[in-house]
Order: sequence, then structure tokens, then C-alpha cells
Amino acid sequence: MKKFLCAAFAATLTVAASASSFAADTGKVGIVVKIGGIPWFNAMNAGIDEQSAKLGVDAKMIGPTSADPALQVRAIEDLIAQGVKVIGVVPNDASVLEPVLKKAQDNNIIVLTHESPNQKGATWDFELASTQGFGEAHAKLLAEKMGGKGEYAVFVGSLTVPLHNAWADAAIKYIQENYPDMKLVGDRYGVAEDVDKSRSTALDLMSAHPELRGFIGFGSQGPIGAGRAIQERRMAGKVFVVGPSSPGQSRRLIKDGVLTGGFMWNPKQAGEVFVTLADKLMKGEEIKDGETIEGLGVVHPDYQNHNIIVDQLVEINKDTVDKLAAMGL
Repeated sequence: MKKFLCAAFAATLTVAASASSFAADTGKVGIVVKIGGIPWFNAMNAGIDEQSAKLGVDAKMIGPTSADPALQVRAIEDLIAQGVKVIGVVPNDASVLEPVLKKAQDNNIIVLTHESPNQKGATWDFELASTQGFGEAHAKLLAEKMGGKGEYAVFVGSLTVPLHNAWADAAIKYIQENYPDMKLVGDRYGVAEDVDKSRSTALDLMSAHPELRGFIGFGSQGPIGAGRAIQERRMAGKVFVVGPSSPGQSRRLIKDGVLTGGFMWNPKQAGEVFVTLADKLMKGEEIKDGETIEGLGVVHPDYQNHNIIVDQLVEINKDTVDKLAAMGL
């Protein structure tokens, strides 16, 4: 893949300023992500930009300055007012967004979501990993590293992100059914979109639970924060961390052995899919069962729930992290 420049504007512009860059005509695509300026969404922005240039689509990413659902609502309201044709969203809170997404649809705007299966108000939601497959893959990896016994904790981006919590449900269920000697500490902690909160929570949990031996972090900053906590406590090889993360950000921690790794899909690819689907739907084309869509492969849509889900897991470990980081991820 070509090298790309980080979407620094996403971290510095306000939501309103970003959204107001659209002219009030149709044919525009605005994609609102969880937060601007972090590696995961920088990579997604690169995919959006490259696919937009390839297909001749006018698409831009809006990255709020914090992972606040209210900022996403405001960005979507701005895009509706600007008269865009397609709004894409990676929701921070699926339920909070329902009214504004319905408003978008009432204004004949196509709504695409990602990381939010069964999202109310979405024309289509697409996923590059199934809920069960993604959750269980991380559960298996952690159980292997922990030898099938000991205490573990689960981080999610927030308690209101449906997909993160669905992954957590799948992982916890798999461990309960297959590793009875592994015990969950608490329920789950909504800190995994903030590296500092993930770090401090991990430090607190290790202090409170001396038998804690593992973390699963669903949210790109969760594994990073937990890994840094383990590094500080010099617990590498004694406490294990698994979860999706940006390889460029996690590479050093993985190589130092404080972060085991995990699985991910390619956020750059997700950005490309946003644009591909937007282009297809703006042209009035339908999503057909069994067709091949660039970036998704062969699809079997769930028409009732408006989901397009495929499994394209990429493993992150010492052997793969350099190559993934070199791709700009």
C-alpha cells in the first residue's frame, strides 16, 4: 500500500468546522468517526481519501475532538443541513444516534454505519469481522497465554458501544464454557478508547487483584494502556494483554513482550468500503446476495437487519506487526 499522511486535521478542527466544508448540494459523503487524531481513524481516513480519488466520489471524514456521542450528533446534524447524499458513522453510542439517523433518512440521506450491527436508522451497517468470531478469537488467545486459569479483566470502548460489548459477551461466554478456571474480574470497564484511562484502570485492577493474569481490550487504546501498565509494573510474561490495536502504535509493546497482540481488521479497508458502498448506493444499485463487492468480497446481506458482515481477521503479533505498521496501520 502507498504511504499516507495522517489526518491531522481530524484532531484539530471542530466538528462544526469540519462539517461546514461541504457545499449544500448533493453527491457529497460525510463520514463521522468516533474521535479524530488516533492511528486507527487516521488509517480509515487514508482509505476514504484514496477510494474517493479512485471512484471520483467527494467524501470527507469528520473526526470529533473527543469520543462524545453528543459531538457525533452535532456533526450529523450539520451534514443533514448541508444536504449531503450519504452520511457514514462509526457510532460511539448507538441509541443516542437513533433520532438523528432517522432524521437523516427522513431527508432522503443514505446512512451507512460500521462497528454497530443492527443499528436503527442505518440503511446498511457493514462489518469486516463477525461478532462471535472476533470475540472468540481473542478469548482463545488469552486463554492460551494464561494456561487456562487465573483472573482476567475486559475493557471496552464504552458501555454504550454495542459492538465492543457484543465482542465482550462472545469472549466471556467462550471462556466460561471452555475455561472454568478463568475468572472475570468485575464485569467490564468502558475505558478502551482512552489510553490514559486504560492504563490507570489496569494499574488499579492489578493492585486490587494480585491474582489478575490477563486483559482483553476491545477498543484500540485499551491494549495500549494496559500494556503500558504492565510495563510499569514489570509484569511482562506474568500478565497478558490481547486485543485489537493500531500496529504502528503497539509495535514496540508487542516486541517488548508486554502486549501479546490480537486480531484486527484493516481500518484503511473499512474507509475504502464506506466510499465503495456510498458510490454504489448513490447510483441506485442494490446490494445483492452472492455478489462480490470490493473490500468485502462475496457478501450475503442480512436484509431484515440491514447488516453486511464478513470475516477478514488479521492477526497482530511479533511476526506480523512490522508489516502491518509499514502499511500505515
